[in-house]
Amino acid sequence: MKLKLLSLAAILACGLSPLAHAAEGELVIGTEGAYPPFSMADANGNVTGFDADVGNAVCEKLQLKCRFVVQAFDGLIPALNAKRFDIIISGMSITDERQKQIDFSNSYAEFPNQFVAKKDSELAAAKDFDTLKKDLSGLRVGVQSGTTHAAYVEKVMPDAQLMTYDTLDQMQIDLSSGRLDTSFADTSAQNDFLAKPEAADFQLVDVVIDSASDATLGKGLGIGIRKDEGDLKARINQALCDLSEDGTLKTASEKWFKLDISQKCK
Repeated sequence: MKLKLLSLAAILACGLSPLAHAAEGELVIGTEGAYPPFSMADANGNVTGFDADVGNAVCEKLQLKCRFVVQAFDGLIPALNAKRFDIIISGMSITDERQKQIDFSNSYAEFPNQFVAKKDSELAAAKDFDTLKKDLSGLRVGVQSGTTHAAYVEKVMPDAQLMTYDTLDQMQIDLSSGRLDTSFADTSAQNDFLAKPEAADFQLVDVVIDSASDATLGKGLGIGIRKDEGDLKARINQALCDLSEDGTLKTASEKWFKLDISQKCK
């Protein structure tokens, strides 16, 4: 049978390594498919984006065929643990809370985060964090559910009115139609929104919030792996190191973001 990465215990019981059937196997990757430019899925289920490029490059290093499974972001971890797929590559930040449920590879990228607001709003004029936090009081802040952005606003901006959405598109529709005052996401996703005609009256708020500013924002982006699959984790980490050293991650990053968000091998 084609390899769908059996549990480590089952493989060891057969005396095989986790990637023993690599030549004829596939690595099944869970991804959201609705968070450009990290992950986009078309009507036929074809997945493109930065994380798709990372996934395909990892599969090539592991000599496995890639197959992507599209899943709502907040369902990715439960689906991984239910063995619907083998790993998660979906712009997922490494956080302490998520590490209670799954394991992660080393971080392969990190991106800053910003708010978007109407150009003529008081919030758009904020130039420092304290002013930003004060101006957010009582405002309707859109975030994607299950994300570090949701956790951050809930913890750090408790006076804001948190509005959660299943997808980025849903959030952006409400923002452009006036049902939200602002949204919070990584800078790349916000720039993707600002490039659309309906965002002509919006801008990035100048205050940039780095992941290192609070634990809720995580420790960079990582590949999600089920716990107790140490051999698979080691192989993926080695593949990421190789992709960092040969410039593949940098090339993919510059292709999708016009800048290098890749992280060096640790």
